[in-house]
Amino acid sequence: MEKEFYAHPTAFIDEGCIIGKGTKIWHFSHIMPNCKLGENCNIGQNVVVSPGVVLGSNVKVQNNVSLYTGVICDDDVFLGPAMVFTNVINPRSAINRKSEYAKTHVGKGASIGANATIVCGHDIGAYAFIGAGAVVTKTVPPFALVVGNPARQLGWMSEFGHRLEFDKEGIAICHESKAKYKLENGAVTKL
Repeated sequence: MEKEFYAHPTAFIDEGCIIGKGTKIWHFSHIMPNCKLGENCNIGQNVVVSPGVVLGSNVKVQNNVSLYTGVICDDDVFLGPAMVFTNVINPRSAINRKSEYAKTHVGKGASIGANATIVCGHDIGAYAFIGAGAVVTKTVPPFALVVGNPARQLGWMSEFGHRLEFDKEGIAICHESKAKYKLENGAVTKL
């Protein structure tokens, strides 16, 4: 049976991976055992996808990204150039902590900027936006905009990736999609 995905000749794909139709894997990337990549993903060059990582459909992984065991990304996630997920809180070379790998879940449509670091065990909510170079050390709620080291929340973003400005009633409108959002009790929902 002919494969339904593309892998550059320099890419290395280990046994036991499931790779969805239309996915592209570029130069010098390594997809390790038992990974699951959804349909129409794009894996940039020099990307490492460690054992057991799960990517939904239409996930865009830019060049030089490291996805370590414990990472699960939902559909439509964007991972910027050279960003990294960790998987152990207190790594030491001489101490094996594979049994302590922490999970990190990235919600649908979230974007993580270039050179950001996501410390394991801290989930990223749907449509959250992590700024370039941010170091995420706590869970990020859906639609949140976080930046800095350590990352702190500056505001809220729409599904289309635009900053939301809420009125006195807690309503904001995305200027591109015209979708309405409600801010209530420290959480945003799309109306």
